[in-house]
Amino acid sequence: MPRAMFTVAALYHFTRFADPAALRAPLLDLCLSQGVRGTLLLAREGINGTIAGSRTGIDAVMAHVRRLPGCAGLDWKESTAATMPFHRMKVRLKREIVTMGQPDVDPLVGVGHYVEAADWNALISAPDVAVIDTRNDYEVAIGSFEGAVDPATRSFGEFPAWWEANKARFHNKRIAMFCTGGIRCEKSTNYLLGQGVEEVYHLKGGILKYLEVVAQEESRWTGECFVFDGRVSVGHGLREGPHELCFACRRPILPEDRARPEFEAGVSCHHCIDATSHSDKARFRERQKQIALARSRGVAHVGRRD
Repeated sequence: MPRAMFTVAALYHFTRFADPAALRAPLLDLCLSQGVRGTLLLAREGINGTIAGSRTGIDAVMAHVRRLPGCAGLDWKESTAATMPFHRMKVRLKREIVTMGQPDVDPLVGVGHYVEAADWNALISAPDVAVIDTRNDYEVAIGSFEGAVDPATRSFGEFPAWWEANKARFHNKRIAMFCTGGIRCEKSTNYLLGQGVEEVYHLKGGILKYLEVVAQEESRWTGECFVFDGRVSVGHGLREGPHELCFACRRPILPEDRARPEFEAGVSCHHCIDATSHSDKARFRERQKQIALARSRGVAHVGRRD
């Protein structure tokens, strides 16, 4: 009998929630009753997150989300996973649904020109277009578009300072920006418009939509796309990629990286071996021991992070 597949839904929507706290409990209760897991963020500026579950469970949750104030037009991107990619369900209240730390940035006021995935190759091939990857350094490290500029940011909140330091490089250029699903570009394109950049474009639906609809033989994408769930990465056709996570630093590693001398399951990898103290590593080892004990008893370890 074929293994059941889980539906994974990645979503975001900017709207005005007068009282996001009032929306939390009904949304969480529905997800739990439907066996849906993942993380959803609620803020006054809208909703963001990724969830996974059965087809009927995802349909029920998305119908509920579309009934929230201002969310009737919400769109989302779907893929599949062979195993449940999340350990629990969380609905969190946040100041921002994607943290940029720029109070004047408001995607509801205006964003860059949306570019459909099918038209993206033509745009980024133009000689007067500079392509900027708005994701974090560890995401860019495993895949990006050919020729894209990597700001080497550790968090999205560093992007404005990077732009201020580098904007002269892009004089007289049209700017094309992209991210995983599109949400960071909603803010980054609004930010650049506010900085006086006249022509700003972004990939509609993000990398996930591009990998879904653009044939691999026509693709300008190289490598894999990092995703914030148990699959860790996806490739063309949104197939599950080869990466796994180092549970010490949450960075993607390849199976062969387990053979490197810096790797110790749950404790360190070549990315973080020098970034944590001896006491940190001792704590991580204890956590790994508890995870192994829980697994031997056939129960989930409550301390494990998604």
